[in-house]
Amino acid sequence: MSDYQRPKLELPGGADRLLLHSCCAPCSGEVMEAISASGIDYTIFFYNPNIHPVREYLIRKDENIRFAQQHGVPFVDADYDTDDWFARAKGMEHEPERGVRCTMCFDMRFERTALYAHEHGFGVISSSLGISRWKNMQQINDCGIRSAARYPGITYWDYNWRKAGGSARMIEISKRERFYQQEYCGCIYSLRDSNRHRKEQGRELIRIGVQYYGDDETLRSS
Repeated sequence: MSDYQRPKLELPGGADRLLLHSCCAPCSGEVMEAISASGIDYTIFFYNPNIHPVREYLIRKDENIRFAQQHGVPFVDADYDTDDWFARAKGMEHEPERGVRCTMCFDMRFERTALYAHEHGFGVISSSLGISRWKNMQQINDCGIRSAARYPGITYWDYNWRKAGGSARMIEISKRERFYQQEYCGCIYSLRDSNRHRKEQGRELIRIGVQYYGDDETLRSS
C-alpha cells in the first residue's frame, strides 16, 4: 500500500470543507487517509444511534476517536439517541438487511449530519458507509442526497470509495491499526439475524469486543 499513489480528490462545487459521517474506524480508515492525502479540510461526524448494545457502540466510537486524533482530524461526538431510533424502527423489526429499515436508518443519520453541516458552515457531507461491500451503495447515496436537499447550499458527495482498490486498502489499514472487527452491521436486529444464521450453521455466536483485524494472521504465525 505504501507505493500506491492516491488520486487527487476535490470536493464538488468548489467547496472547501467536508463533514464526513463515520460509522466506524474500519470503514473510515481508507476514506480518511484518502481525504487527508488530498489536503481537504474535513471533520468527522459520529452519529450512529443504531449501534447496539452500548458496549459495541463505545468500542466503535472510541476507536474512531483514537484514529481521528492520530490524524489530527476534528471529531464531533453526536447524541446516542437510541429511543428515537427504536421509535422509527417500529414495525420494521423483521425487515431484511438492505431493506426499508436500513433506508430509515441511513435517512436518520444523514438528516442529523446535514443539519449539523447547515448549522456549522459545511457545504458538503459524505459518509464512510459506502465503502463496505455489505452495503447497497445506491441506497446509501439516495439517502445522502435526499438529506442534503433539505438545506440550501448543502451537497452530498457520492464519491465511490470502493474503486481503485479502496476496499482492499480498507482491510490493509484495519490490520495495520488492529481495528476492532465488528461481526454484524450494528443494530439489535442485525445482531439477532447474524446470530440466527450462525446458529443454523453450527457456528459460535457473536462475542462483542473479542475479534480484531490481524488476529487470524497472529494465530497462524504462533
